[in-house]
Amino acid sequence: MKRNKLALVCGAVLLSLTLAGCGGSTKGADTSKKADVEVSKTDFPIVDKKLKMTMLAPGAGMAEWKDMPTLNEYAKKTNIEFSYTTPPLSDFVTKLNLAFASGEIPDVIFGAGSNFLTRGQEVDYGEQGILLPLEDLIDDYAPNFKKVLEKNPEIKKSITTPDGHIYSLPMVSISDNAVWISGPIWYNGSWLEKLDVKELPKTTDEFYALLKRFRDEDPNGNGKKDEIPLTDVSMKSARPWLMGAFGVLAQGVQERDDKVEYMPISKEYKAYLTYMNKLYSEKLLDPEVYSQADEQKKAKGNDNRVGVFPDWFSFFTTGQNEDQAISNPMWQPISSPESPKAVTPASPQLSTGAFAITKNNPSPEAAMRWVDYFYSEEGYAYLNQGPEGYLWKYAKDANGKKVKVINDGIDQDKMEDERGKITPDYGIVTPELNSTLPNIKKKADDSEFSPFQDFIRDETANKLEPAGKIAFPVAYLSKEEQDKVNATATDLTTYVEQMEAKFITGVESFDNWDKYVKTIEGMNVKEYVKTYQTVYDRWKKQ
Repeated sequence: MKRNKLALVCGAVLLSLTLAGCGGSTKGADTSKKADVEVSKTDFPIVDKKLKMTMLAPGAGMAEWKDMPTLNEYAKKTNIEFSYTTPPLSDFVTKLNLAFASGEIPDVIFGAGSNFLTRGQEVDYGEQGILLPLEDLIDDYAPNFKKVLEKNPEIKKSITTPDGHIYSLPMVSISDNAVWISGPIWYNGSWLEKLDVKELPKTTDEFYALLKRFRDEDPNGNGKKDEIPLTDVSMKSARPWLMGAFGVLAQGVQERDDKVEYMPISKEYKAYLTYMNKLYSEKLLDPEVYSQADEQKKAKGNDNRVGVFPDWFSFFTTGQNEDQAISNPMWQPISSPESPKAVTPASPQLSTGAFAITKNNPSPEAAMRWVDYFYSEEGYAYLNQGPEGYLWKYAKDANGKKVKVINDGIDQDKMEDERGKITPDYGIVTPELNSTLPNIKKKADDSEFSPFQDFIRDETANKLEPAGKIAFPVAYLSKEEQDKVNATATDLTTYVEQMEAKFITGVESFDNWDKYVKTIEGMNVKEYVKTYQTVYDRWKKQ
């Protein structure tokens, strides 16, 4: 998983401590709004008098945040009460940018993630003093998060900006599937059984041979030649896993032996495209891969016409339940002549921009204590599953052990929807130490983990973790560096994705590969790579 020393003259230190009242970093804070409260560094409540704050967050849940029991019960627990502005995900970035532009910024920004609160924005608004630096607050008011940093030093490197400050807290993932870069590729287990396949492919040649069998040997048993060996939607989900077979971990920059390269012009990436073109031309890759929507892909899976497919869990495509989905094996990373050792892209297991404190905050110290709870095992369970009495209640198993069981009135077939009514930890990047929680049991004597949870853990540990490698660490660019890459990034991404589709479908001949490479070189890619090399070198030295 993936910052720092702040040198201040003595006078500035004394001034900041005076402004902070109870301590912590207050650079840029509006001290006229400081609350007259005493902040406890341990235990609850956090403040001695009720404290009100404002929060801007993306509203991805199934209920209004003001009505969520988790937040309401936590307000009682902490003595801190928030008023929430929660525009839908589709409108959130507009609302956030308007807040920054107008100066009417809330006290905290919650759940944005780097897609909405970009690392470039953190650097920009941090240097302007709109977002507060958090490192001193972490030292004094975030014992749980501080332990996370001490245990995983690379996290601190990856959340520190070039000016030496931390402007947002991340989501840190240590769950069973935290290594996933996206939903994996899955095999249709019933097809494997029908064809008596005992061992999954381990090379590109073996994978090709199995896809041909899926195409030709009627594994769905309906007497029709309607099988689709491999499918996806615009290659967006399957791409990372299939590129990995050729040693390509990103359709962009990748670090190899401390050297940053732009992979879409590499010989390994050309080999990936050539292989995929072969699959497409032989109808082993879905002819509709670049024209269908996810709903169409899922309809084919529900109709048992798909042999290999990506999704977060296989039953999202097949329509099966969890118990049935255990028969669908997870992707076994495969090797090729270009990459004799099987590798696969791995997640850095953290997402930035999950929680930021602004200059308007009446008590940054209290805000830090408020969020720090979620970086503990107890606090994450509280955020993820809510307090007792709503989604779950306590019961005793046969051994007298206290366990969580599903509460009366909860629709057990729609647990995620039920959870989304209770907690904001639903579909957004929340500030937390995301770990694998024991099952909320249907009955007190059920297993601590469901068979499907055990299956996911074992498949991930045996297949993806040993082969996993991070393409490029999470790292911040300076404003100057960000300006340089912004001038190139969008054009590069658009062109590479367009050409991927053309090469794979045969619209573009590989005779034009050199022309493709020269076009990318003409898009200032050398300066682009040079900038990321500087960023990587700085990250590594921290």
